[in-house]
This record gives sequence, C-alpha cells and structure tokens, in this order.
Amino acid sequence: MRVPVRRLFFCLIIISRAMSGAAKLKSVDYEVFGRVQGVCFRMYTEDEARKLGVVGWVKNTRQGTVAGQVQGPEDKVNSMKVWLSKVGSPSSRIDRTQFSDEKEIHKLEFKGFNTKY
Repeated sequence: MRVPVRRLFFCLIIISRAMSGAAKLKSVDYEVFGRVQGVCFRMYTEDEARKLGVVGWVKNTRQGTVAGQVQGPEDKVNSMKVWLSKVGSPSSRIDRTQFSDEKEIHKLEFKGFNTKY
C-alpha cells in the first residue's frame, strides 16, 4: 500500500511538533536560608515535591540552612522553586533562597524525592 507523499509529510510535521513540545527536563540545586530547621521544612518539601511530581532530595546543613536538588519538567521545577522561595512549611521563615547549577538534563537521576541525613 502506497501512502500519498502529502499525507506522509503532514504526519511528519505533526510528529515533529509533538516532539518539540515535549517538556524539557531541568535540574537545579537550592539552599534555603532563614528559620528552616526544626520547623518540619524537609517534610513539607518532600510532600510538595511529590505533589508536583518532581524528584530529588533535601537535607539540613550544618550552617542551619536546608539544601537539596530538584529535577523534573521545567514548569514543575519552576513551581517548586517558587514554593522554596515563598511558601515553605507553616512555621518556617524564608529569608532567601539561592539556586545554582540550573541546567537542562536528558533524564532524571532520581526515582523519587527523599530526605538525606
């Protein structure tokens, strides 16, 4: 069976557009400064990450901050960045959040979102 060239060309355009519209995967490291230890910040961070469908990790630092990494579709990573900058846990106080090493990745490096100790 021969497929008309026009139809084949049309199908290739549709496939190309669908593939280019696929969500880009991003990775970003973060550190949150303020009153973020002893206020369940890590637990709420895990919960929010799971709700959004991003992967990565979170941990307390010796400097009294919370640090970690988030990976996932660009829009979801951006939503997590807003949460880490402005929301946090109910008892926390976020003074500032520093993001670094933001980059596009080809595949996720983690299976879920966990707390590191």
